[in-house]
Amino acid sequence: MNYKPIIIIVLVVTELYSLLISLLTLRSEKNPIPGNVADVYDRETYAKWRSYHAEKTAFGVISSTASFIVSLLLLLFNVYAAWARLFPDDIYSQTFSVILLASLTSIVDIPFAWHDTMGIEQKYGFNRSTAKTFWADQIKSFLITLFIMCGIAALLLRLHQSFGDWLIPAFAVIMTLIMLLISFLYPFFSKIFNKFTPLEDGELRDKLTALLEKNNYKVRAINVMDASRRTTKSNAYFTGFGKMKTIVLYDNLISSQSPDEICAVFAHELGHGLHKDTLKSRILTFLQMALIAVFAWFTLRTIGIFTDFGFDGLNYGFALLLIMSIELPFVSPLIGLLANYVSRKAEYAADAHAFKEGYADQLITALKVLSKENYSNLAPSPLVVKLEYSHPTLSQRIDAIEKLKAERKPV
Repeated sequence: MNYKPIIIIVLVVTELYSLLISLLTLRSEKNPIPGNVADVYDRETYAKWRSYHAEKTAFGVISSTASFIVSLLLLLFNVYAAWARLFPDDIYSQTFSVILLASLTSIVDIPFAWHDTMGIEQKYGFNRSTAKTFWADQIKSFLITLFIMCGIAALLLRLHQSFGDWLIPAFAVIMTLIMLLISFLYPFFSKIFNKFTPLEDGELRDKLTALLEKNNYKVRAINVMDASRRTTKSNAYFTGFGKMKTIVLYDNLISSQSPDEICAVFAHELGHGLHKDTLKSRILTFLQMALIAVFAWFTLRTIGIFTDFGFDGLNYGFALLLIMSIELPFVSPLIGLLANYVSRKAEYAADAHAFKEGYADQLITALKVLSKENYSNLAPSPLVVKLEYSHPTLSQRIDAIEKLKAERKPV
């Protein structure tokens, strides 16, 4: 059986799916804006949003197509196998050589990333990155990605040689543990790219501390991230586990919203923590890792896949490339349906906690400000929302909050 045409077809179908999502996203510009969010953009800002949205999406298609063409050519002409022959004929050199080439192909994306950041984002007033920051981020991202991918490839190699067909449960468990470890250590990794400082004493810190104490919820720190070095956009999030739990506020958020509005966003994030949403998401992570392990098991035991692409036999680096870049993206829309549904439910529940804390109106105001600052799509395609959105739309969230307000008073 010739596996090469099948893998090429899978790659093409995945790219066509991506293009379909982009087309639906572009067409959604013509959707009427729901009445409850009609005040987010004024006429001038909405015209600017439509221009930004169209340019950003269209350029995303160009960038994605360029990456697709490079990937297609590398596979069609067996470049990975030819490249691997330039390296010593031992199992680790052969494995890491393919990972290195796969990582080097990301260089193709750099001009597009430059135009996106220094061109489009700059044009619409979002970018604050300097050329120095941009290139430093690119280098750091390349090295970190290369290190992680080589580590996963080495793990795949050792597990397969040690466990054989027992690879599926072993790989799923160990990869889940690695993902948990990465999440636990994320506060340390994030310091590679950004600076974090403790939230200064004052009204805001007092109110946030009171919320934590009221809910008997402990965190290691409340930090402010210097997001304004790169963008004007705002956000807040929880990170870490156990005693390492940290709440991070963008400095943009603090400068653009009132203490009560920030407390509303904080109460929403606190809701995620109280509901243990991060921990629940790890169950889905395990299922995803189990699926990757099934792909790994099938790929590693099918030597014809490797010979069809010019290799003399099994290559663990090429196997990982196929699993992560072709096989998993092919089924990701199905995984996304479940994962995004669960995530959207969690967002509604976190909003309900902010309502419970008495911040319903402030949360609505804060969400509108965040949507305006982040140039959110107020009327996206319903199909794209189901397939791709981890959060409900702003209109849906406001509807849910208003429904809670109509049903009962905050306690």
